[in-house]
Amino acid sequence: MGLSTHVLDTMHGCPAAGMQVKLYATDGDTATLVKDLTLNHDGRTDAPLFDNHSLKAGTYRLSFNVAGYFKAKGVQLPTPNFLTVVNLDFGVAHVDQHYHVPLLVSPWSYSTYRGS
Repeated sequence: MGLSTHVLDTMHGCPAAGMQVKLYATDGDTATLVKDLTLNHDGRTDAPLFDNHSLKAGTYRLSFNVAGYFKAKGVQLPTPNFLTVVNLDFGVAHVDQHYHVPLLVSPWSYSTYRGS
């Protein structure tokens, strides 16, 4: 069914349009960059990160450039930033299911879950 993500900016109450996101395939301590992208106006990717046929079982990392996003929005962040990059490491066990990895984020906190 594929892999997708969605980011909501909980500080401003809107999608995190323009946030930079990287997707890695991981194997132990090794992370291989698969995609480097920018979220659209709805805080989503324009296409699935993996479609139904290309998703493989294994471990992955989504890396969200949180500080860069909030700085671009004009938010005054401390030095050093409390959150710079949020890395979400997750596993895909069932390639016949959809994996949706949403992120709700502010400069001070984040949460995630496996969505539908």
